[in-house]
Amino acid sequence: MSKKVRLGIIGIGNMGGGHVANICGGNCPEIELAAVADINPERLKPVIDRKVNNDGNEIKIFNDASEMIKSGTIDAVLVAVPHYDHPRYVIEALENGLHAMSEKPAGVYTEQVKQMNAVAAKHPELTFGMMFNQRTNPMYQTMKMMIESGEMGQIRRTNWIITDWYRTQSYYDSGDWRATWSGEGGGVLLNQCPHQLDLFQWVCGMPKKVYARLQFGKWHDIEVEDDVTAFVEYENGATGTFITTTGDTPGTNRFEVTCEKGKMIADENGLRVVKLEHSIDDYTYNKDSGAFSSPKIVFDGKVECKGYGLNHFGHIGILNSFAENILHGTPLLAPGVEGINGLTLSNAMHLSQWLGREVEIPFDDALYKEELMKRVATSRRKTDVREQVVTQWAK
Repeated sequence: MSKKVRLGIIGIGNMGGGHVANICGGNCPEIELAAVADINPERLKPVIDRKVNNDGNEIKIFNDASEMIKSGTIDAVLVAVPHYDHPRYVIEALENGLHAMSEKPAGVYTEQVKQMNAVAAKHPELTFGMMFNQRTNPMYQTMKMMIESGEMGQIRRTNWIITDWYRTQSYYDSGDWRATWSGEGGGVLLNQCPHQLDLFQWVCGMPKKVYARLQFGKWHDIEVEDDVTAFVEYENGATGTFITTTGDTPGTNRFEVTCEKGKMIADENGLRVVKLEHSIDDYTYNKDSGAFSSPKIVFDGKVECKGYGLNHFGHIGILNSFAENILHGTPLLAPGVEGINGLTLSNAMHLSQWLGREVEIPFDDALYKEELMKRVATSRRKTDVREQVVTQWAK
């Protein structure tokens, strides 16, 4: 392989275009943009006009992703197409000897993602990554490290309110596939929240039970969910809530984890940690504890979040981690096979609403797909579409 990873991007919409900008902007020194593929000629035009990448080499243009995958001009692909096709192109890339990076979510339903992961397992020599850029945030890394170290004790309660995803109707009207069961496979859980759902389980672990109330088209003219309130229960009996919407503004992004020895609160102000002198259970059952007393707080304040000490963050960080793994064997921050975890939570929330009951994890993958396809069968595509394609990245 060359000193750089020759990358081909499938889908040059807003996300794919952003990745082109980062690579061509010199933010990914070990990646060369070698090719792009899109079925929409308008999206390809800015790349055609650019002609060459930062290395002075021609950027190959394809209107068929499979042709690009089999062209021999690339070492890896980045899949940035609508959600249903993420597993399809990852599988095709891996089976043709290419490394693969997928945009979030991993897919729309767990059955197809398990198939993708099975193919990845057959190709351990290839790198498979997921674009979970929030894993580069030192704040969430610090939370994960503190829980895994045991210094906070076992988790007792988790709460994430993530309501700063406000979207207008024009956003949903920017593509005929958006916010439809047939095109996107879901709403806020599939589009905006895969990052938080991934972090929710990455930091706290997977719950065993989910009960959720979803409202479809509550705040917008769409057929999928734009308002979610979910309750989860963990193996150790801890409970939690996950609340999200695209209908609130100003919104909130607050992730709070209460443990035996204190709590952590992550929000726009950073990470606040509260530590107790005694664990809650020990203090509760200590016969010398006063009736209305509580454990002494020994620390309450913001903490410096160094996390894993990465040199790069966000989308750029994930791309660079991908290249470093391919070229140097550096551990991958967001392995692609882990994409199924957040999707499992999303699917469980949908299934809970559709069935009107609590759902245990793991659930019946075939049942979820069956329920989803009932909605796909009656899904309507928009006709008044005002596509918003970002082109300034190609300049």
